[in-house]
Amino acid sequence: MSRAGAFLHRRAGVRLALLLSAPLAWLGLAYLGALAALLVTAFHSVDTFTGTLNRTFTWANFLDLATGEVYRTIVLRSVGVALAVTAIDLVVAFPMAFAMAKLAGPRTRRWLVIAVLTPLWASYLVKAYAWRVMLSSGGLLGWGFGLTATVLTLAYLWLPYMILPIYAGLERLPGSLLEAAGDLGARSWQVFRTVVWPLTFPAVIAGSIFTFSLSLGDYIAVKIVGGRSQLIGNVVYDNIGAAGDLPFAAAVATVPVVVMLGYLAAVRRTGALESL
Repeated sequence: MSRAGAFLHRRAGVRLALLLSAPLAWLGLAYLGALAALLVTAFHSVDTFTGTLNRTFTWANFLDLATGEVYRTIVLRSVGVALAVTAIDLVVAFPMAFAMAKLAGPRTRRWLVIAVLTPLWASYLVKAYAWRVMLSSGGLLGWGFGLTATVLTLAYLWLPYMILPIYAGLERLPGSLLEAAGDLGARSWQVFRTVVWPLTFPAVIAGSIFTFSLSLGDYIAVKIVGGRSQLIGNVVYDNIGAAGDLPFAAAVATVPVVVMLGYLAAVRRTGALESL
């Protein structure tokens, strides 16, 4: 034991490898393994007569996705909803995060952080059904169901995931920079455009990754408040359940993965990820 301890003491790399071996193994098996199984299943098919799984390699599922106008519409609608939710959350979250980080006192700031975190303690279904009640014909808003209701519900559900990263980014922003910009004669909009926004842009990107990805794959809120609207998550759910076509559901489930990879690649070109 003493020799092993001395060996590990001299080699920091070995200590780090042993420390990370269990989490990396779990990541590889549970996360990457599941993605690999998903991708493999997407190239299978289901016998339309017997309903049994045919493990012969085929591109049929992806061809149906590429050539079906309905599925293209659903993908574009899902991306549009995710972008709308992200934009709404950004507009609401930035002033709230700025007030928390730069205007509120230390004690008030703690209570504001608790207030932002409190909705996360409630059940997802409770919050979604609460919006269903408010949006119903006899509810507080009475707007009915559909894409608008879906966007509002998702924007509420994921708002804390946008506020907290921006708040963390603004908290690290030195107040002396704001004072210096004011002393040099910069107006409020100029301070925001030249100082605040560039330095907090990585935090905005971090929050947008949460809101965009969570909205892109959601299906429960759409079922509850979306009416007859169909998004990617609903197509996956319906093909797993009622249709029983697991390979096609796996093919549809690869679409959000591809979209998120494209989103992350676009974000990476801005250099924001390196600044996180």
